[in-house]
Amino acid sequence: MAKKKSEEPPAEGDVEEEPNFEDPEGYVDDISDEELLADKLAQRPSEADGVESVVVVDNIPKVEPSRLEKLKAVISKIFANVGEIVNAVYPTDEEGKTKGYAFMEFKNAAQAEDIVEKFNNHRLDKCHTLAVNLFTDFQKYKNIPDKWEPPTPQPFKIQNDLYSFLMDPDAYDQYCVAAETAPNSVQVAFWQNTLPEPTELETRESFTDTFVKWSPLGTYVVTFHKQGVAIWGGSKFTRIQRFPHPGTQFVEFSPCENYLVTYGPTPTGQKVIIWDIRSGAEKRSFVADGMSMLSMFRWSHDDKYVARLGDNSIHIYETPLFYLLDLKSIKIPGIRGFSWSPTDNVIAYWVEEQNQIPARVTLMEIPKKREIRNKNLFHVADSKLHWQKSGDYLCVKVDRYMKLKKDKKDCDVKFLGMFYNFEIFHMREKEIPVDSVEIRELILSFAWEPIGNKFAIIHGEANNSNVSFYEVSDGVKPTLVKKLEKKSCTHLFWSPRGKFIVMANLTMGTFEFVDTSNNFLITASPDHFRASEVEWDPTGRYVVTGVSSWKVKEDTGFNMYTFQGRIIRRNILKNFVQFLWRPRPTTLLSEEEQKDIYKSLKKYYAIFEQKDRLRLTRASKELLEKRAQLREQFLEYRNKRVVEWKDQKQRRLQLRNLIDTDNLETEEVDEEVVEFLVKEEITLLE
Repeated sequence: MAKKKSEEPPAEGDVEEEPNFEDPEGYVDDISDEELLADKLAQRPSEADGVESVVVVDNIPKVEPSRLEKLKAVISKIFANVGEIVNAVYPTDEEGKTKGYAFMEFKNAAQAEDIVEKFNNHRLDKCHTLAVNLFTDFQKYKNIPDKWEPPTPQPFKIQNDLYSFLMDPDAYDQYCVAAETAPNSVQVAFWQNTLPEPTELETRESFTDTFVKWSPLGTYVVTFHKQGVAIWGGSKFTRIQRFPHPGTQFVEFSPCENYLVTYGPTPTGQKVIIWDIRSGAEKRSFVADGMSMLSMFRWSHDDKYVARLGDNSIHIYETPLFYLLDLKSIKIPGIRGFSWSPTDNVIAYWVEEQNQIPARVTLMEIPKKREIRNKNLFHVADSKLHWQKSGDYLCVKVDRYMKLKKDKKDCDVKFLGMFYNFEIFHMREKEIPVDSVEIRELILSFAWEPIGNKFAIIHGEANNSNVSFYEVSDGVKPTLVKKLEKKSCTHLFWSPRGKFIVMANLTMGTFEFVDTSNNFLITASPDHFRASEVEWDPTGRYVVTGVSSWKVKEDTGFNMYTFQGRIIRRNILKNFVQFLWRPRPTTLLSEEEQKDIYKSLKKYYAIFEQKDRLRLTRASKELLEKRAQLREQFLEYRNKRVVEWKDQKQRRLQLRNLIDTDNLETEEVDEEVVEFLVKEEITLLE
């Protein structure tokens, strides 16, 4: 531990004690070099023969010299999508005819291994199947010992229970609160939302440099550092894995938590790396100039595919090798955006208008690449794709125009007479019918009900908008079920369980809680001045609004409400930056089992009420004991100060000319009245 610097210089003749940096007696350093210097040791030079990046390709066609260049072009095209060929040698006989095999050197050993894994037994044509092997394998298999020795069993290493947070008998949710204690130093506290007061689980000083993020299923929490990012988990939030990507700014988990995508700048551009979470290995990296590179990567719901937008194309990569699907991109001229279904391997994308060809929304099934639905759209300025969480519906918000005006000087395009369409795709119905809803006012926000068949729209002027709720049913056009007029809101936040919604104005800090199942009743309208975030807990029982120091520097903290808008607690926290509920994995119960539980809830009410009464009684007892303990601590502190005050009496007498001011009576006090002029006024009397 570093020695604290003295505030006063040492007196003359005194010798300032030098700090001792030696380990205490009996100290055992249990940190290995591999753990402490993993990134440096990975760069350590190693002895090599220089042939680790060479592969041998057998069973290629034997051709004449006149056809050799064509053969090279075919073989190179096959391998070019996976590795970069540095050198290639095709041995020939005395007549110049190839011998049916070739040696190929790639950029590095990793590419050579990928080539072997991907293309060994690759069918070139009906007469030739390639046999691809590493050059080093010939030496390895040549030196196999005659006597087999069984491998030494690896000692079992006890892992952290990454799912301990799901084992709480009362199913309390967890959350984390981050506050900046110094520049590039953020304290993170982990809490359990117990009743009547939350329980602190763990607090880490300087846990991250900027902010934290939960994984989609709540298994890990990621922290950001100069050297890269780290993920933590278990009951004590121990470190699980590190990912060396200096300057990482953003991360994204795959839906099943198998992969992590990191984004950060490099001297030549912006770099995106895809990592395997369990092994910590880098699977693939991309370099681009744009700041939106990370947002281009979209995962399928089952982690089988990751896709990104290219130049008039979509690049879909298969996991775990991250090669292009069928080794080629999907060419789609004019593509502007795409999105995966949250429950199926279906991609929705839209194509802009080109010349006389209308814009188009397409649903494509992966990996077959089969188009299962198309919808042509006319006079389209822009579009946004919104999937419902259950994957039952897709809404395409279409910004349309009446007239198009082009400026001849600067070639700018202006859209006149804007209006908006919502194209609703019924994904579970036969042939996927599409319904349309048209709104002639400015659209400020759109949100699907996560579990249910409603969606909400904010439309109109910014400070005097309307909120419309539509209901979608099979075989029926979406119907307007409620319109709340003259509402000052900018964002919509549905409960994860549906039915309840918070209409928020994150500019003014005003909120309205609406029960959509009870005739759209507004249950509460609280205020939280300068609030910049709204967070629902995974069960839909609590809502948190927060004022982050990223937005303002005063009155930072968070408020917690019930789903009906009743405030539970207010927390004022200096330099508060972030509040995040810990996500939960999806339930393992089927829909039928969940319905059976809902039907039989009444017979459990008495048990729940009894537990609540016991909890409140226990909480009251604990509160009284805590108050008694605080009173004893205060009395103990007061008695110590009284003794100290009595011991200082002689010193007080000396300082006050032997006048005992402790028992000073009012008769002994001389009172002196002092008068002074405050104001002078002159008034003329007639």
